[in-house]
Amino acid sequence: MDAKVIIDHLAKTLKSTCSVNAKAAVVALLKESDSGVQVLFVKRAENPNDTWSGQTALPGGKRDSNDKDLQATAVRETLEETGINLLDGCRFLGTMEPVRSIQKPDMKILPFVILQEKEQAINLNEELSEYFWMPIAELVHSKGNVKFNLKEYPAYLIENKSIWGLTYNIVHNLLALLNVEPKEN
Repeated sequence: MDAKVIIDHLAKTLKSTCSVNAKAAVVALLKESDSGVQVLFVKRAENPNDTWSGQTALPGGKRDSNDKDLQATAVRETLEETGINLLDGCRFLGTMEPVRSIQKPDMKILPFVILQEKEQAINLNEELSEYFWMPIAELVHSKGNVKFNLKEYPAYLIENKSIWGLTYNIVHNLLALLNVEPKEN
């Protein structure tokens, strides 16, 4: 699917409001490249106190009492974690349906979809160990399963990386919005 078509479709399809009662926000940060539209993923640093330790994720985190709304949470968390300022050279395309964490079912997370129109340097904080951009086209063809705590979960498997759980659900929903991912029953 052409990058312009993807961006236009998302801008028309996504919700423009973030008046959702959620405890956290994440960002599906997109950018156009020669390989089509890409999504930014981060890997959480190994930390025994972090529920998502070592997992592939999207930038974001819990709402702070000083955050005006969940969009402010998304902006603050992305800046803290990656050094990317979503208020500079980025276009908010909208929000997706909130999702719940498998590991913390009481936590509702609102995913924002944002287009990075101006390249920015990425400087990870101590919560993250690496980042990578993944073309949407590759995600579509990389479905598999991953084992975690003796259970098997659907995942996107790319090279030595697995995207599962909360991040898988958000990416799956994003691909479903683009009609490139079959909906699961």
